[in-house]
Amino acid sequence: MSGAMKKLMAHADLVAAVAVVMVVVMMIIPLPPGVIDLFITLNIASAITIVVATLYVPRALDFAAFPSLLLLTTMFRLAINVSVTRQILLHGDGGSVVKAFGSFVVGGNVVVGLVVFLILIVIQFVVVTNGAGRVAEVAARFTLDAMPGKQMAIDADLNAGQINDQQAHERRDDIAREADFYGAMDGASKFVKGDAIAGILIVMINLIGGIVVGVMQQHLSFPEAVQHYSLLTVGDGLAAQIPALLISVAAGILVTRSASERDLGNDIAGQIFAQRKAPMVAAGVICAFALVPGLPKIPFLLIGGALAGVAYAMKDGLPQPAGAPALMGGPGAPPQLGPGVPELLPGPTADTATAVDPLELAIGFGLVPLVEAGQGGGLMGRVGAMRKQLASELGTVIPAVRIHDELGLDSHEYVLRVRGSEVARGRVMPGHQLAMDSGEGVGQLPGVPTTEPAFGLPATWVPDAARAEAEALGYTVVDPESVVATHLTETIRGHAAELLTRQETKKLLDGLKETNAAAVEEVVPEQLSLGEVQRVLQALLREGVPIRDLGAIVEEIGDKSRLTRDPAVLAEYARAALGRTITAPHLDAAMRLRAISLDPAVEQEIGESLAQTPDGEQLAMEPSRAQALVSALDHQLASALAQGARPVLLCSGRARRHLRRLCEQSLPQLTVCSYNEIVPGVRVENMGVVQV
Repeated sequence: MSGAMKKLMAHADLVAAVAVVMVVVMMIIPLPPGVIDLFITLNIASAITIVVATLYVPRALDFAAFPSLLLLTTMFRLAINVSVTRQILLHGDGGSVVKAFGSFVVGGNVVVGLVVFLILIVIQFVVVTNGAGRVAEVAARFTLDAMPGKQMAIDADLNAGQINDQQAHERRDDIAREADFYGAMDGASKFVKGDAIAGILIVMINLIGGIVVGVMQQHLSFPEAVQHYSLLTVGDGLAAQIPALLISVAAGILVTRSASERDLGNDIAGQIFAQRKAPMVAAGVICAFALVPGLPKIPFLLIGGALAGVAYAMKDGLPQPAGAPALMGGPGAPPQLGPGVPELLPGPTADTATAVDPLELAIGFGLVPLVEAGQGGGLMGRVGAMRKQLASELGTVIPAVRIHDELGLDSHEYVLRVRGSEVARGRVMPGHQLAMDSGEGVGQLPGVPTTEPAFGLPATWVPDAARAEAEALGYTVVDPESVVATHLTETIRGHAAELLTRQETKKLLDGLKETNAAAVEEVVPEQLSLGEVQRVLQALLREGVPIRDLGAIVEEIGDKSRLTRDPAVLAEYARAALGRTITAPHLDAAMRLRAISLDPAVEQEIGESLAQTPDGEQLAMEPSRAQALVSALDHQLASALAQGARPVLLCSGRARRHLRRLCEQSLPQLTVCSYNEIVPGVRVENMGVVQV
């Protein structure tokens, strides 16, 4: 049986398609009474199943298919009405189920049957459907109004590192699905209203048409025609409206499940009887009614006694349902992690054990108070602010930082990892502040000498009480949270290229498409693939070039893609388009750019040393000459720094990236620019010429 069910579920799409086609066929092809009886029974069973399902779903979104299901059940019910009407008017027989509803359920009394039918219509149309439609309308409106606030809350949690990108994506999807669901339910309630109106019209048509057919064609007397066809009509109406009423009730239950997390029965029991006074007061009032003269004693005393028994049974509180979480610290609560060993973000599960976090901050247990909000720690908030700042500066998406404790670390040690690999490590001292000499420090500070982890500057750990003294002596003093946050910021800035995945590149291009769709649609994927655009952006980020002006980058590399598809060369063209952004940090107030340049002979030697390989153009200079060139660059840079300037190295566009790659290990602080990146209005002051 289970195997047959699995096969059925595997072909559920085919079953649904056949069901829709069958509904249409039922309206066209006459069905025998036996098949009609089967379909009426299936209709009633389906309605009962749907009602019970709505009682057990914890959230309305867990039954998101209900609006479409409501349409299908309504059409199925109307198709049955059409088949029964055809059978009644042609043969004077609607099947055994219709006959039973007309004879047994209402006792063969036409008037009683019509009254019951009209009452069901009123209940369904006026009470249940109108109420459910109004609730769905208001819920849809409120959900749409609340969407911006919910989106901001998700972004805040993501920036604070409390959730990862996948969880944020799932929450955004839930918000969108919730708005779509209530909007669909608002429209689907009109199906139920139309069904009720159609039910009344079908009963009138069956009644009048049946009497006419009975008298004119079947040659029955008028009283006989009225009696026979009225019972069949009432039976058809009741057989259709009872499941219709059940479906309406299911719709009402579903749209009113607002803030529930369990099934309806547990919710009602837990929320009504959570207060012991409620059944006690109700028992007293009901028992008091038994004392009123003329009222029957037994019903009131039975119900009052039952409520009193319920109140007595709740004297120790309601029992916790299976699977409900126990209160923290109470009986049955899960064991809590000891002090200093929290799981700050959800730990790996069976599905995510092999996943690699883009950014990870592992801390020793002694640094947990810096992170835990409950202990006054501010590191989590600073990380969120830092991610926003870096995203604004670099123009790229900074992934969430997973912060967790790690038992293998010393108590006050931390490790920074990028894609699972350690890239930096540091240590802070509890109860101390980090004092750094900003050039204005006077005197010697008592403390523990150290090195500032982000920039490698000499510093001193001083006690918290000595902070004011250190600041008075001209030192820059920062707290441990700032030390870790600054180290993390510089680490992310230095590895921004590794963090830009193809998925993040696609998100950036999708965002650009909203404002500059023409550029994106022309370039990607017609001229360049997504991977090639990603490698261009990575090349820019690797040298600290912001990609905020993504539109200019895409347009420039799209134009130059007709000449080459080498990402390294395209990145040089993109740098020329971003010249103002690249040179701006190196300009003084007079728009002057201080630079050192290459001797023409050196530049010619570099050009002659370039070799074309399968991986693109490479610098094939002799090691001794390359070392001499780096030494000459170092000498010129040191001379300029001694004059109080931090110059850039100017060279040709073809040699720029090769020079940068040559000196990035020995001279990482040297910025290498090409002449193409100097925009009009910038005055270049040459502070030296590099000769080898």
